[in-house]
Amino acid sequence: MAAKQRCANIDAAAGAVEEVARIVAQIRARWPEVRIVLRADSGFAREALMRWCELNSVDFLFGLARNERLVAEIAAELAAAEQESKRTEKPARRFKQFQWSTRDSWSRQRRVVAKAEWTAGAANPRFVVTSLGPADAAPQPLYEEIYCACGDMENRIKECQLDLFADRTSAATMRANQLRLWFASMAYVLLCALRRLALLHTQFAKATCGTIRLKLLKIGALVRTSVRRITFAWPPAIPINATSRSPTRN
Repeated sequence: MAAKQRCANIDAAAGAVEEVARIVAQIRARWPEVRIVLRADSGFAREALMRWCELNSVDFLFGLARNERLVAEIAAELAAAEQESKRTEKPARRFKQFQWSTRDSWSRQRRVVAKAEWTAGAANPRFVVTSLGPADAAPQPLYEEIYCACGDMENRIKECQLDLFADRTSAATMRANQLRLWFASMAYVLLCALRRLALLHTQFAKATCGTIRLKLLKIGALVRTSVRRITFAWPPAIPINATSRSPTRN
């Protein structure tokens, strides 16, 4: 019981400073002049990690768990977003930046950027804390373009896990599981190249790996090769050809 209690009390960010220091050292050994920005969710907005970043010239952009004090800082922005949302019947958002510190866990004030959003008839405030200054990014692009890109990267990881079955590491040996992950990674690289190059100007330009696999790769087609071109023809019932009853050729 005591062991279970100790496990339950472990911080999700435990060991983060040591791991970040190890990775940063390896990066700088190869690229000493590169600028490093550490981006993570609110579970890593800890004094120890932020202080280490500040002392080692590593920028950070972390989510920040909301509380009553933070929400009070953007009361006016939330009210304005609510009025706009009710008028337009669409989600509305405002952004604000300010210097902020916790009451006792942070050693100094830091830049906080807030998103005051009103959507689906309710407030949806979000906050991030960062070492990046106003000259690096204004509040809105800092949140929408830099921080939120973290979520898109998680989507790519889910693509590899769920669409290409990289989560199936149930073999008896570590080497076999590594081989499974290697094949899944190679398949992901190939599908990304297909999406980026061959499907650039098609409806699949931003499709997930699962969509490409189900609607494009797992179909039967008749391939004809001539001197001038390669022609593909497939039945009209396939999902990609839902709007047309004639065979599609490319």
